Amino acid sequence: MSYQFITSAKLPTRHGEFDIHIFENDEGQEHVMLTVGLSVVDQTTAPSSDDTSSQRPIPLVRIHSECLTGDAFSSLKCDCGPQLNTAMQAVQESGCGAILYLRQEGRGIGLTNKIRAYALQDQGHDTLDANLMLGLPADARIYDMCGPMLAHIGVNAVRLITNNPNKVAYLTEHGIDVVERVPLLVGVNDMNAEYLATKRDRMGHMLDKDFNTAIHLNK
Repeated sequence: MSYQFITSAKLPTRHGEFDIHIFENDEGQEHVMLTVGLSVVDQTTAPSSDDTSSQRPIPLVRIHSECLTGDAFSSLKCDCGPQLNTAMQAVQESGCGAILYLRQEGRGIGLTNKIRAYALQDQGHDTLDANLMLGLPADARIYDMCGPMLAHIGVNAVRLITNNPNKVAYLTEHGIDVVERVPLLVGVNDMNAEYLATKRDRMGHMLDKDFNTAIHLNK
């Protein structure tokens, strides 16, 4: 699957001003990148000896998959909304970074199937089993759009904001140097504690020590 850059503009937010870049894949699906302190690379010319990319700090990057219920509706069933807002603030404070906002709702299964899975969770099934009961993968997300998006701003090394080892592995396998993994544990509450525990215990997310502390503080 191929991706192409479409357009960009300034985006003022409550966290500060970002540059917003739109990319589209060959299926017409749009993906978004927000950047701070990063310039677009001219793909038609060879890098010059005074290339500023070698002089800037390693950018702080968050790969965030779309979550309408969490990002827009402030759902308490997940931690997605707080993760997005915290990452945006962190990138602004760092002065050099990016948010890669990928349009793959519900870990890639789509909004309708996500709500079907929610209904099964309401019956007591965890987030992973709910997907499997619907005949869907536990996690259908792909990250092949990340390389072209980062290449657009000349980034080949990142400080990655994530708890998910799959994101670290994917970038590393595709030539992006993850020089640091920055944990992100926010938005923990009584409604999503089991959801987060499932991600830790059954999906390998790195939450152990900080997660236990956060659960204790929210009881």
